[in-house]
Amino acid sequence: MQFDYFQMVDRVETFDLEARSLRCHAQVPDSSTIFEGHFPGHPIMPGVLLIESMAQTSGYLMLALAQYERMPFLAGVKDAKLRSFVRPAASLVVAVSIEHEGSGYTVTRCRVEQGGKTVAEASIMLRSLPFPNPELKATLRGFADRIGMP
Repeated sequence: MQFDYFQMVDRVETFDLEARSLRCHAQVPDSSTIFEGHFPGHPIMPGVLLIESMAQTSGYLMLALAQYERMPFLAGVKDAKLRSFVRPAASLVVAVSIEHEGSGYTVTRCRVEQGGKTVAEASIMLRSLPFPNPELKATLRGFADRIGMP
């Protein structure tokens, strides 16, 4: 296997503390080695990356709500639906809101939109744990600052 670093969220559009929701912009690149294999001559964004976009946006929401004192880890994905293809250069909005919290877990309701239409949706469960080290906490805070998280 080969894993490349990827960041799925480009910038915050809206963060509503009272509604416990977050909307982020995600710009699919024009070209990527991912598209060379998925699929040759018919490039589409892999569904797992749409789910990762929802998971990362959910994680940023949890980080902000916990004031960067606890780290979210993906614990589950339920009711995922991939409704349409996402092609290179697509402009996406990833919207998440807290559905349930308790016992160290948070469930978010998520959707990915393109041109106002839902292209993917899921419930994402994240577990909240103390940061394993201060360096990781600082790195994640840096990522959050880069996309405009409060």
